[in-house]
Amino acid sequence: MSNVIMYATALLAVLIVVVMLIKKMDIKITLFLMGIVLMFVGVLLGNPIGGEEFVSTGMVWLDPLKVIAEQFKETISGAGFIILILGGYSAYMNAIKANNVTISVLTKPIGKIKSVYTFVPIVFLLGNLLSLVVPSASNLAIILLATLYPILIQSGMSALTAGGIIATTATIVPTPLGSDNVAIAAELAKTTEFAGMTATDYVFRYHAIVSIPTLILIAVVHYFWQKHCDKKLTNVQTEMSDVKQMEEVTGGKLYRAVYAILPLLPILLLIGVFAVQKIAGIQVEISVEVATLFSFIIAIICEWIRNRNGKATLDMTETFFKGMGSSMPIVALLVAGTVFVTGLKSIGLISALQGAMTGMHSSGMGFVLPLVLVGLTALIVLLSGSGTALFFAMVPLMIPLAEAAGISVLAVSIPMGLAGNLLRAVSPVSAVVMIVAGSVKKEPLEIVKRASVPMIAGTICMFILSMILFL
Repeated sequence: MSNVIMYATALLAVLIVVVMLIKKMDIKITLFLMGIVLMFVGVLLGNPIGGEEFVSTGMVWLDPLKVIAEQFKETISGAGFIILILGGYSAYMNAIKANNVTISVLTKPIGKIKSVYTFVPIVFLLGNLLSLVVPSASNLAIILLATLYPILIQSGMSALTAGGIIATTATIVPTPLGSDNVAIAAELAKTTEFAGMTATDYVFRYHAIVSIPTLILIAVVHYFWQKHCDKKLTNVQTEMSDVKQMEEVTGGKLYRAVYAILPLLPILLLIGVFAVQKIAGIQVEISVEVATLFSFIIAIICEWIRNRNGKATLDMTETFFKGMGSSMPIVALLVAGTVFVTGLKSIGLISALQGAMTGMHSSGMGFVLPLVLVGLTALIVLLSGSGTALFFAMVPLMIPLAEAAGISVLAVSIPMGLAGNLLRAVSPVSAVVMIVAGSVKKEPLEIVKRASVPMIAGTICMFILSMILFL
């Protein structure tokens, strides 16, 4: 009877979460509430809340709140702090308009290219590079629509081809500054095999060897797919879009050179340190947060030199801390996902799943778990348009499920993380697709058609590569 209650309760809780995702409602409170309800169900079934190591408050009805409080403390002191720092730095780069300079400098050479379809792979890869500076797919699309879209249209490119490329620019570029990569690296660092792992290690040693070949393949598929689709068009749409234009960047060469580098400085530092470690064998350890704080100091000095106004420069730094606050929802989502998983543990579901998967690897079916999780990710992304919500909720589950299946957690984390980001542009209800469709005056399904083949090809490629390398 207890097993029936366990599975029924878990199924109902998961269905509620899925429905909330599809309806685009805030998922954090849902995960918190479902986690608390599941913990109480676990108590009724005679199971301990939060695991055997959890120390009760002495009042069972307060124990779930203690679980939430402890998880907040643990997350904020680890992955959460890194996410807050990155959010602050990104906000400061926007405030001093360094992001605008970077985008202006990187997109300027595009206007010199003559062949229309040569633009396709170049713009796709350039857009992915720019996602290091503007990680939000929607914001990046808005910027590219304001800067690159007019150039693409004037070159003779169809509106659908331009829209299809722009909708797919923010995908899977390997960056230790990504909150999803920070979250999984922090989780892996708790294990014996990956003890002390940093986001830089995770991205450059594992993520990049899958994501970079996948991005190159997508760029090639984009070229042929857009060319194929354009052959069926009766005429090429050359009407300009009414999107908001990005503020023009003015300044001398030195200003543009320095400020173009500032948004990329943290990742350039991390790449440089990683290269020094590998090439020279020198042990230099710089974490993401240290690299970001160092870059923040450099940016403040640059602003002070440019403005020659100490008060104005210091006043502007307030945006850094406001930016940290704006990143708190991501941290809360991480905590909410962990609380939900704690609830599933409390009713015994995680143990049951681990038992069901034991022996899977020895039977030659180790790929089933990653395949199921990628399939689930694809379903949620297509229905809800959210590429990362499910991933964050699943982060605490990846290690125990991978261990039970007898496979490397990398065979789970990398395919699932990449699938969500790749398939976002295939959902007609995703924000980025709707923004692009509205801006180029096309239907969302027309944009999805242009994005679908390259993104699906990329998903298949990254899954096969992940299984070959990590299974």
